[in-house]
Amino acid sequence: MSKIALLGYGKMGKVIEQIALERGHTIVLKKNIDDSFDGLENADVAIEFSAPNAAVENISKCFELGVPVVAGTTGWLEKYDDMVKMCEDTNGAFIYGSNFSLGVNIFFELNKTLAKMMAQLEQYNVRMDETHHTQKLDAPSGTAITLAEGILENSPKYNKWTLEKPKADEINIEAFRVPEVPGTHSIYYESDIDTIEIRHTAHSRQGFALGSVVAAEWLLGKKGVYSMKDVLNLK
Repeated sequence: MSKIALLGYGKMGKVIEQIALERGHTIVLKKNIDDSFDGLENADVAIEFSAPNAAVENISKCFELGVPVVAGTTGWLEKYDDMVKMCEDTNGAFIYGSNFSLGVNIFFELNKTLAKMMAQLEQYNVRMDETHHTQKLDAPSGTAITLAEGILENSPKYNKWTLEKPKADEINIEAFRVPEVPGTHSIYYESDIDTIEIRHTAHSRQGFALGSVVAAEWLLGKKGVYSMKDVLNLK
């Protein structure tokens, strides 16, 4: 069993701790934003669920100390390429996921398959919405962005996503923040005749936490940059 560092010890961090302990792991560090990194050097792997303004420092410190890191914080991806390069330069191990839920990662693949099918049908327009708890700092969610990118990769009709009123080549995403909602993501293909809808609804944080621990277990002993598609053998 492994020694795990938790970089971020909010609600998600506490659920991750519970699942990791249930699976026989040991927690060697529980770090909030103002805490030190003391103990990180003793970890076999780190799981990073903090805040957008802390993620890059947390991930970088893992690479500096040679600790594999699984990162689930969203809202910092303008620095993602820098983290990939640092991982490669330090011969590290890294998984970033906009959502570690096993069900959501199946949903990502379903979304791409549907987008390929709908690309042939000009009469349908696509839009999306996502709903999260009021503590979520970024909008749209990283999961919604991943879903939108899955559509953009497979539909020549669209060139970008937007939170604003969409142009003809844009996918509209509506982001709602209400109390006590772990995460709901919906995609709608609408025509004058009918609507096709797919939706993923999280009932608790358990799914995100379990997926991150499974990813951490998978990453042990590996080098390089991976995704949940690798963990779940979806490639």
